Amino acid sequence: MASLQEKLSEFKKQQEKCQSTLTSIAAKAGSSKANASKSAHSSIANAKSTAPQVKFSNDTERLQHINSIRKAPVGAQIKRVINLLFETRQLYTPEQINEACYVDINANKSVFDSLRNNPKVRYDGKRFTYKSKHDLKDKGQLLVLIRKFPEGIAVIDLKDSYPAVMDDLQALKASGQIWLLSNFDSQEDIAYPNDPRAVIKVDDDLKQLFRGIELPRDMLDIERDLQKNGMKPATNTAKRRAMAQIHGIDTKPKTKKKKNEISKRTKLTNAHLPELFQHLKPSGS
Repeated sequence: MASLQEKLSEFKKQQEKCQSTLTSIAAKAGSSKANASKSAHSSIANAKSTAPQVKFSNDTERLQHINSIRKAPVGAQIKRVINLLFETRQLYTPEQINEACYVDINANKSVFDSLRNNPKVRYDGKRFTYKSKHDLKDKGQLLVLIRKFPEGIAVIDLKDSYPAVMDDLQALKASGQIWLLSNFDSQEDIAYPNDPRAVIKVDDDLKQLFRGIELPRDMLDIERDLQKNGMKPATNTAKRRAMAQIHGIDTKPKTKKKKNEISKRTKLTNAHLPELFQHLKPSGS
């Protein structure tokens, strides 16, 4: 009986020992789990604080912009594409046009057909490019073209040839290789070649009109007439005479002397008016 009692007490001690062991294990597991949970929460919080916040407003505005372009009238979409081709002078596939200006011509047959048949657009079956009236690349080609039009070529027909064409026109004018004159009827500039070798045909009625104009004898009157017709005189006679009076110089207009008769030795500068020289006698006669 005593031995049984001893065994029972020993068994109870073993149970208590096991229970305490299990309790300690459970406590350790709980603390490690709590620490892991805290570290996970802290890492998530840190990630949230360091990660940049995504703003959807910019993307939404871009998508709305693209949508408004694709819902615009056909003419507006065509103008957008032509502006792209004009400014870049590059070849574009339909996909590249969509990426560059958001006009999806593959998804809109009306836009595609209108663009392909537009006189300002060249289409080779795969790519689109800008088509100017005159295929020019630089100032040299521009000068060659102008010299082919001795009677003048409208600047408006040259404006879209290449991006720097207007600067090159001014450079050619400054160097004296061309003239840029305004048309009084349409107020458009006309480019003329300043080439002495060019043969210029002058109409008979214009010749008669030129010869029938009687110029005033006083330069002041000539300058007034020029200003009335919208032209700026190259001289300022009033100012010149005022300065001459200050220095005591006579400012009375000189009477014109009778010009000597033109001879064969006279240097002819009006070769385009041959009838002026028909009366010249051959030398030695």
